[in-house]
Order: sequence, then structure tokens, then C-alpha cells
Amino acid sequence: MEALLTSIVLVAIAEIGDKTQLLSFVLAARLRKPWPIIGGILAATLANHALAGWVGSLIAGWVPPTTLAWIVGFSFIGFGLWALHPDSLNDSPRLHQAGAFVTAFAAFFVAEMGDKTQFATVALAARFDSLALVVVGTTIGMMLANV
Repeated sequence: MEALLTSIVLVAIAEIGDKTQLLSFVLAARLRKPWPIIGGILAATLANHALAGWVGSLIAGWVPPTTLAWIVGFSFIGFGLWALHPDSLNDSPRLHQAGAFVTAFAAFFVAEMGDKTQFATVALAARFDSLALVVVGTTIGMMLANV
């Protein structure tokens, strides 16, 4: 349960002012189809965070527990500092005629690559032993902040 709650809170806070939060506003304003957009965001977040969580689980298997504790601790401090600096959406994505779900999925999946919430998911999965709870928690945190 600690993995789930920590994942929700950390990602929801990290997502405030993030480019994907701004992206959700742009998609909602331009496409005006809330349910397909929400579905696309949910599917992209699950896919992206499952991949990130899997990487975190692999790292946890390779790094000694004491070293991992230090890495995760410093990572969380870094995420906290990173969360204080809001992202900007520099280039508005081109919204093609692929439909709201596909557009939201593709835009969110790509926007999350290398994002602070993706790195947070890697660190959380390395810290906690429950990949599923971390992925569900980070996804809930993303949805709370973006929908």
C-alpha cells in the first residue's frame, strides 16, 4: 500500500505545471472530445509507466540495496527540486486527423519520454517491490493532475 500511495502523491505533485498537463489542456481545447482524450491519456500513461517501472525493477536487481537506497534518496530530492520548476509547452503538437484517442495517446506517450514523472516511476519501481502498485499509483497520479 505504501508503494501505491507514495507513487500517487509523488507523481501528482511532480506533474503540476508539467508539459503534459499543458498538453491535456491543448488537446481538450482543440479536439473537444473528452472521453477519447482521457482514454488516450490513460493508455499512454499506462504503457509509458509500465515500461519505466520495468526498467526500475531491472535496476533494482543489478544495484546493491545500500547503493540503491542512496540513489533513490537523491533521486527523490532531485524530483522535488525539479517539480519546483514548471515546464512549458514550447511547440504545440500538430494535431492530425487520426482521431482524439490516437492523437492523445501518441502525444502523451512521446511527451512522457524522458520526463520527470517517467524518471520518478523508474526510481519508485527500483525502491518498491511491487511493480504493479507503482505503475497503478503513478498512473493515478498522472490522471489526477491531467484530467
